[in-house]
Amino acid sequence: MTASTSSLHARPCHTDQDSIALRHKAPMTHGPCRRPGPRSSPRRSAVPYSTSLAAVVVARGLMVGLLGLPAFAAQAFDGVEKQVFEMPSYTTLGGKTIAPVQVGWEAYGELNAARDNAILVTHYFSATSHAAGRYTEDDAAPGYWDAIIGPGKAVDTDRYYVISSDTLVNLNAHDPRVTTTGPATLNPATGEPWGTDFPVVTIGDFVNVQAALLDELGIERLHAVMGASMGALQAYEWASAYPERVERLIPVIGSGVADPWLIASLDSWAMPIRLDAKWNGGDYYASEPPLDGLAESLRLVTLQANHWRWADTAFDLSWATPEADPAGDLDAEYAVEATLDDISAARASTADANHLLYLVKANQTFIPGHDGDAAAGLAAIEAPTLILYSEDDLVFAPESVRETARLIAADGTPVDLEVLKGDRGHIDGVVNIAQAAERIGDFLDAPVPSP
Repeated sequence: MTASTSSLHARPCHTDQDSIALRHKAPMTHGPCRRPGPRSSPRRSAVPYSTSLAAVVVARGLMVGLLGLPAFAAQAFDGVEKQVFEMPSYTTLGGKTIAPVQVGWEAYGELNAARDNAILVTHYFSATSHAAGRYTEDDAAPGYWDAIIGPGKAVDTDRYYVISSDTLVNLNAHDPRVTTTGPATLNPATGEPWGTDFPVVTIGDFVNVQAALLDELGIERLHAVMGASMGALQAYEWASAYPERVERLIPVIGSGVADPWLIASLDSWAMPIRLDAKWNGGDYYASEPPLDGLAESLRLVTLQANHWRWADTAFDLSWATPEADPAGDLDAEYAVEATLDDISAARASTADANHLLYLVKANQTFIPGHDGDAAAGLAAIEAPTLILYSEDDLVFAPESVRETARLIAADGTPVDLEVLKGDRGHIDGVVNIAQAAERIGDFLDAPVPSP
């Protein structure tokens, strides 16, 4: 772990061998360390903002090594090029103007002459547009859905033009490979970051900006829209708000409306930032940012996105260091705590606290079609729909996903539900998506029924 060495003589708390040991329940073998993290302790400080690619690689490497994300050795769509789309101005669904708007985007495959082979992939809460492939051969891992996107894969880039864009208020605002517009962006009217003067935006606003990008590319109709978690919300919104542009819909690990459980869960993600004095009501860009609160928020996101079976499989009751017994030292940690500290600190290094709060609000307020009626918004979906979900999801209740399917199908729209297996809960829709590859491929190949 190299995210922070702010304490004198601090040294990395986990090596690659330590990561392997954690996954196999072996005891930790290193001595005392100085660990970055959000908790109140003299020996802790969260990582500073970094705009270096090295910080991004470290963060992704920790996610692969410590959290067990798939690290694909080959078959990635290499040489991915990140591009930027700009709108001179955009008026939000709430009637506020943002000028200008910039978002990053990338694509895999070739757009055909008819421009009818495009598939839009919408990303999840903490992700970026990097859905597949590698930017360079030195990347720690390819994009998050590389298992299903690429030549000869379920979403076959020899056949389809697959496009993905960074959302407005993307969490990773300090990642040099992310382009987004949000509170951390300079407001041309003041020459200072927007901060909380930035307008509140919705999932519908994310989709409208994506629609403008597709308009610029001359793509009038999508072969499919697919996305995981917050990406599923965007996919539902696409099929509801733009039914004439969506031929197929594949929401993954996401329901079609924000229910009270989700709203409360998201609020718990936001609260550590609000309780960090350095947040200062969102006005921190000229001072020290609230990295402790941000890291603790990301710790909660990471934990809830998983499942207790993951923790029981990956860890036992080993201490983070053999000399520090949690029963005798208030600051001593178990290995599972230390791992979550490392991951959240690494993720915080490229994230922005205000952006997380704006994402929380966008997810809490989601109603498909954005007319205030969830049932009507889901009924407006006409595209054949394949919903992939986990029965062990701790973010989106499985019952809510099944109710979403019922509401879409109420007027005769074809809907299929497919259960994802695994011990990861919600995040099985990202790290174990390969199990649904054949089903996804068949769904994309199937002809769309005539109206």
